Amino acid sequence: MTNTNLLNKIYGCLLGVASGDALGMPTSLLPPEVINELFPEGIKDFMPAPAGHLIHDTMVAGQITDDTQQTLQLADLFLETGGFTAEGAARKLIEWAESLNALEGLYLGPSSGRALKMIRDGVPVTETGTIGDTNGASMRISSVGLAHPGDLDAVVADTAKVCMPTHNTNIAIAGASGVACVIATAINNGGIDDLIEAYYYGVSQGMKQGGSWTGASIKHRTEWALDIVRSGKSEQAIWEDLYNYIGTGVATTEAVPTALALVVMYDGDPWKVISAAANIGGDCDTVGAIAGSMAGAYAGADAFPDHVVGIIEKVNHLGLADYARRFVDKLGTS
Repeated sequence: MTNTNLLNKIYGCLLGVASGDALGMPTSLLPPEVINELFPEGIKDFMPAPAGHLIHDTMVAGQITDDTQQTLQLADLFLETGGFTAEGAARKLIEWAESLNALEGLYLGPSSGRALKMIRDGVPVTETGTIGDTNGASMRISSVGLAHPGDLDAVVADTAKVCMPTHNTNIAIAGASGVACVIATAINNGGIDDLIEAYYYGVSQGMKQGGSWTGASIKHRTEWALDIVRSGKSEQAIWEDLYNYIGTGVATTEAVPTALALVVMYDGDPWKVISAAANIGGDCDTVGAIAGSMAGAYAGADAFPDHVVGIIEKVNHLGLADYARRFVDKLGTS
């Protein structure tokens, strides 16, 4: 018998990644003042990229980017092999990047682009991710959390493996572990306070993995971000404070704390969470994908507006419901 609650939550997580990615696609890498100029009423639903966008020019409303594509590469790895390895993750990402010619231009983030070119050129995966500290690891980590409901130590161990090829630094692994531990706890029916506790556990254990790298404390920056969302200020003022003080850029130490803060701010409502990410400015598609993965896992697919599923599938043909069913089947046999 299918575990319908687990199915709903896994589907919600994947839908959160894709819809957060697609909703934030047109505003990605734009500051708030430019977003306000281009979209004076804000991003309230899926929209095409503005003409001349640095990365997403010509992309249509509801179209996903590399955040979702890479997430599904790791999902395929787990569904095909039943586990995660550094070599397997590298193989999947290289195959995907080469199929889209993504190793050229700006489509890939800085850490992933640099590392995948090195892997293509024959450098061992143990050496390619030694300076990767950006949010690319966290944006694609959902499947590791989905693979281990409630087992946070297994989450951290597998996160370190899949981070190795491109993001083998303590900062990147800590951020990705925090996100994946939230997902593993959410699909195991944890509440918001449980998600926060799991996040801090993942961050603390993840900081023990990979190579040492300098940067702001994810833990302390997250505490600050949560203070901001609990400040009692207006929604717009909170967005501005998160953008100005915590950050929404490509750094793990910015994107991940802000993403968790948005989940807490909107009590895990996935559409509210990703809508805020799309309007806040900065790396909107990636913050949206990360925040959406956590909120979607918490609230489940049923919490999304009805039209979201239809648009995401019509535009991208991802088969996310089938992915969710296969995850549940795999977990039931593992």
